[in-house]
Amino acid sequence: MGAPFSSGVAAERSVLSSGMYKLEIELKRGNNLAVRDRGGTSDPYVKFKLAGKEVFRSKTIHKNLNPVWEEKTTLVLDCLSEPLYVKVFDYDFGLQDDFMGSAHLYLESLEQQRMIPVTLVLKDPHHPDQDLGSLELAVTLTPKDSPLEERRDSTQWEVKTYRWKPYVNKTMLLRRSWKRSTKQQSLRLSELHRKSQLWRGIVSIALIEGRNLIPMDPNGLSDPYVKFRLGPQKYRSKTVPKTLSPQWKEQFDLHLYEETGGVLEIAVWDKDTGRRDDFIGRCQLDLSTLTKEQTHHLELQLEESRGYVVLLVTLTASAHVSIADLSVTPLDDPQERREILKRYGVWRSFSNLKDVGIVQVKVMRAEGLMAADVTGKSDPFCVLELNNDRLQTHTVYKNLNPEWNKAFTFNLKDIHSVLEVTVFDEDRDWSADFLGKVVIPLLYVRNGEQKSYVLKNKELTGPTKGHIYLEFDVIYNTVKAALRSVVAAEQKYIEEEPKVSKQLLQQNFNRVKRCIMVLFSYGTYINSCFEWESAQRSIVSFVLFVLVVWNFELYMLPLGLLLLLVWNYFFCSSRETADMTMEAMFEWEEDEDDKEDKESEHKGFMDKLYAIQDVFISVQTALDEVASYGERIKNTVNWTVPFLSCLAITALCSATLLLYLIPLRYLVLAWGVNKFTKKLRDPYMIDNNELLDFLSRVPSDVQVMQYRELKIDPGQSPNKRRRTNPS
Repeated sequence: MGAPFSSGVAAERSVLSSGMYKLEIELKRGNNLAVRDRGGTSDPYVKFKLAGKEVFRSKTIHKNLNPVWEEKTTLVLDCLSEPLYVKVFDYDFGLQDDFMGSAHLYLESLEQQRMIPVTLVLKDPHHPDQDLGSLELAVTLTPKDSPLEERRDSTQWEVKTYRWKPYVNKTMLLRRSWKRSTKQQSLRLSELHRKSQLWRGIVSIALIEGRNLIPMDPNGLSDPYVKFRLGPQKYRSKTVPKTLSPQWKEQFDLHLYEETGGVLEIAVWDKDTGRRDDFIGRCQLDLSTLTKEQTHHLELQLEESRGYVVLLVTLTASAHVSIADLSVTPLDDPQERREILKRYGVWRSFSNLKDVGIVQVKVMRAEGLMAADVTGKSDPFCVLELNNDRLQTHTVYKNLNPEWNKAFTFNLKDIHSVLEVTVFDEDRDWSADFLGKVVIPLLYVRNGEQKSYVLKNKELTGPTKGHIYLEFDVIYNTVKAALRSVVAAEQKYIEEEPKVSKQLLQQNFNRVKRCIMVLFSYGTYINSCFEWESAQRSIVSFVLFVLVVWNFELYMLPLGLLLLLVWNYFFCSSRETADMTMEAMFEWEEDEDDKEDKESEHKGFMDKLYAIQDVFISVQTALDEVASYGERIKNTVNWTVPFLSCLAITALCSATLLLYLIPLRYLVLAWGVNKFTKKLRDPYMIDNNELLDFLSRVPSDVQVMQYRELKIDPGQSPNKRRRTNPS
């Protein structure tokens, strides 16, 4: 061990203080690290952990046992009793990384206010005699109230208007649940916590195709898919079966947290059912070499095999993302609000179509939360997710009625997005405990209205204990929102893997059955007219049939749908009774009798189950898709989402007018010319179906049930409300 662990220095331990410390660490290099790859090398990277939480991760140095990092990070501490846990891993993309050794840095032993060179000898707790090499660091520990630290950080803490200020240092917040800092220290911790979340830009990636990939299957082909990784963010493409030149044509966005851009890691794999997927090749893209605000057409060659991956990459700045106190919210400033309203005014409807609007969410407080700790309290914090954008509040310790009083601002790319607000209990040694969740479609909110939302369980089917107070401000351009409604919706990257569930299969089957029964009832009604079961009804139907067939024109099709929408808007009462009907339909059982006992599974049996599980999940998903689209068509007609129903009316009016004024042959000709020339005009255009993309914005009955707000019982106080449907 290095200097800080000598007997002379160890005797001079600093006296613990409740004040704050700044720990500056420079990770220099590694020496004689362990071999973990077949080629006799490793791809090492380093993690720093404190109090069980990861606070820093270095870049990966490929194929090197004596790597040189020369990376710096800064940690803000409020206690020195916890040692810094340093772990080294060998990076294996797509697989579990290999452990290469670990060591502890005891902060109490460090001499303060000067840089100290440290050599950490890496050990494996299971094989203590094994030589795993060492790490060289330079460490500086400085109290936050020292003159030296005040001179270093005087400018950093004087910045007040920070919403669009760049943040240079990698600073992480480390908290101790049993410590209480002063008001000034809490403000500084909140500031550092805010900065560590915000991204500075967006990387828009269009994965177009692969070329000349190597075959991995006995049939001379492959089933390729691509994995992307940018820092902690990951994305996996769809699998294109049986081809060496796959056409993916997928578009997704990743966040840029570093000013330098970072390195985008790309790996191509071959999908194999029932056994481990085969690795085809990989490549890297240094984003710092790309010009911002410009689309780059890239053909990246795979490093470890032949073949290319074709991408379109665009780097854009992110202007609106921020976390602020309620006193400095962007939309509460009259001048700033006027500028934002002007930016999303009608006259700018066709500039930057992806920038639809801005969302500001004020997270006030929560009341009557569930007690997750043995002390009868919780350490709650709140996470807000809008598509793939994720921000969170600070933690309020030992409190069932926390007050956060923070305002979060998001870029709005789709007015049909749903904001997910989840309350967790921070657990120092384990993953966070779930306390409650609510999902809120942005089209359902009222600007400037503070509202209480009852928290739901994980499945969003019933209430759990507590409620949360939120206030929304959504500003968007209606024309852009309408145009984006017929474009493919943004895919959420972090989603749970589908599981085989007998209960879910039965539920989806019943949903499809209900849709079929509706069609069957209509068919029965029409057949009853043919059978003259009611003479009056049959006569009216016959007259209408003759008149419609004799005078039919094609424009009457959208006109008929238009009249159906208008009729339901004025005369249909199904919207008022929809909540009661859906609540009766979706009473889900909480007991999951069909959960598999994973400890009893055996590898031999697993091999036989892979094919069955794949078929089971496919059927289960197909039933869900069919039921969802049937319910979405019904909900469009029933005005479940008035914005989309109005948009449908606009589209149907336009279609009626076009079909009335322009002969059908000309419209069909224009459609055919457009279809035949689309590929010639833009070879990299990603095809989509406007009608299906529009229907994807309409919530199904399941989603309507999940979005439905629960009513607060005024006769019960939050602290005495019984716990219902706990998750």
